[in-house]
Amino acid sequence: MSFPTTRMRRMRRSDALRRMVRETRLSRDDLVAPLFVVEGSGVRDAVASMPGVFRFSVDTLVGEAKELVDVGIPAVLLFGIPAHKDATGSGANAADGAVQRAVEAVKGSCPDLCVMTDVCLCEYTDHGHCGVVEHGDVANDPSLERLAATAVSHARAGADVVAPSDMMDGRVATIRAELDAGGFQDVAILSYAAKFASAYYGPFRDAVGSTPLFGDRRSYQMDPPNAREAMREMRLDLDDGADALMVKPALPYLDVLARARQEFDVPLAAYHVSGEYSMIHAAAQQGWLDGERAMDEALLAIKRAGADIILTYAAKAVARRLGS
Repeated sequence: MSFPTTRMRRMRRSDALRRMVRETRLSRDDLVAPLFVVEGSGVRDAVASMPGVFRFSVDTLVGEAKELVDVGIPAVLLFGIPAHKDATGSGANAADGAVQRAVEAVKGSCPDLCVMTDVCLCEYTDHGHCGVVEHGDVANDPSLERLAATAVSHARAGADVVAPSDMMDGRVATIRAELDAGGFQDVAILSYAAKFASAYYGPFRDAVGSTPLFGDRRSYQMDPPNAREAMREMRLDLDDGADALMVKPALPYLDVLARARQEFDVPLAAYHVSGEYSMIHAAAQQGWLDGERAMDEALLAIKRAGADIILTYAAKAVARRLGS
C-alpha cells in the first residue's frame, strides 16, 4: 500500500501515540555514572573541560553516590587520581589507594549500588601510558602482572565488577586467573574489548592528568578504521573469561556496537566518553543546540544500536529527566 492510503504520520500525531509505538526506550537502569576519586578530604573539584563533572575525595564521593542511588542509577565506575605517580604505577594496587578506599566507603554506605572499577595504569604512571614502559615502548607481558594486582586489590576492597581498559593482550585471562586464585570468583569482568585510539578522550585526560609524556596509545588501542578487528578483540576477551564487553567511544562506533549486538549474546556496554559529553555542553553553552535534547538523543542512539549498559557523565542529569 502507498500514499494516500498509507500515511506514516498518523501514528506521530500526538505525544500519546508516539509514546505507545516507541521501539526503543532509555531507562535509568541502563546508566552507569563514571566518577573521579582523588586523595584528601572535603574535595569537590570541578573539571573545567567537563561541565557538571567533579573530582571527589572519598568523603564527598559517598554523598554523590547517595544522590545517584536516590535518582535510580544502579552503578558507578570509579577512576583513581593518586597524589604520587611513578614509572610502574605502584599506586594502582595500593591497599590504601583512593579507589580502594572509595570502594569500601561506597559499598558501606550504599550496599545495593553496583561498584565498578576501571583497571588501568595510565592515571598512576608518571609517563601516562597504560602499561609498564621498557626501552621506550609499552611492554605487554610485564604489564599484565600489574593490572591483575590492581584488579585483585579492587575486588578485595569490595568491587562488584572490574573493568580493564588498558588494551594489553591477555589481560582478561590474567585478571580472571588472579581473581579466581584470590577467592574472587564472583567478581565480574567488564572488558573494554573494543577501545579505539580516539580523539574524543581529551577532557578525560585533563580530568585525571593522564596525557602520555611521549608518543601516543596507538600501538595498543585499536585503529579507528577497523571493525572486523574489533569483533576479533571481543571474541578473544569472551574466550578469556570476560562477562560483558564494551565499545569505547560510543557514537563514532555505533556500527561496531550494532555489529557486536548481532554477533554476541552477552551484555554489551558502550562508553559515551568525555569528548562526546563535553562537545554537547560546549555547543549548548553557545546556544547552538538544545543540550538536554541532544544528550538524550545521543544516549538513545547508543541504546538503539544495541547497548545494554551506557556509561555516561550525564547519568545523573538524564536519570532526573527520566523520572520513575
